Amino acid sequence: MTSRTVKLSADAATPEDLFQGQWQGRPSKLDAFKPYLDDRWNQGCTNAWRVWEEIVLLGYQGSYQRVRAYFREKRLSPGPVTARPPSPRVVAGWILRRPETLTETEHLRLKAVPVHCPELDALTGHVRSFGQMLTERQGERLPQWLDAVRQDDLSGLHTLAAGIDRDRDAVIAGLTLPWSSGVVEGHVNRIKMLKRQMFGRAGFHLLRKRVLLYL
Repeated sequence: MTSRTVKLSADAATPEDLFQGQWQGRPSKLDAFKPYLDDRWNQGCTNAWRVWEEIVLLGYQGSYQRVRAYFREKRLSPGPVTARPPSPRVVAGWILRRPETLTETEHLRLKAVPVHCPELDALTGHVRSFGQMLTERQGERLPQWLDAVRQDDLSGLHTLAAGIDRDRDAVIAGLTLPWSSGVVEGHVNRIKMLKRQMFGRAGFHLLRKRVLLYL
């Protein structure tokens, strides 16, 4: 050992003080369950053993010592210790997927997100309700869905609802009837792709080329 390594070991008050350098930033089995631990801590449950037993039932396969160390860090830290939040893309993926396809860990992490952003709880409900209408052909529920969206302060969904309302009959038919214009849309997209390959993207240069072609 080098003298620096010996000094680091001698100065460490706890084993956690040795987790530096190459150990920092490494993923842990506990990472996925930290939002759940944060929730239990905020609820007043500071018993590491009890919470460890709870997350074992949820699929945690790590040791009790990791949970105890995380709670100890919370007790000793002058500032709040919380898990790193998931990225917006990850959260959007959880919301857009069918609930039954999410793992237990993903359910837990999605449940913890509205603690920091309450609007996402309402957003999740509206998105999943619309998904159910779409997959189960329940177009008759669309008026009730639009009314429910307008009651929440979600400007993005209000814009969507206004666009749907302008073509309400067509949208209800699309959510109810078994027929689809997907084949026609596919041919239209194919024609657009061929035109881009031949002439490039639309613009003044393309318009001038077409005018000269007809002259």
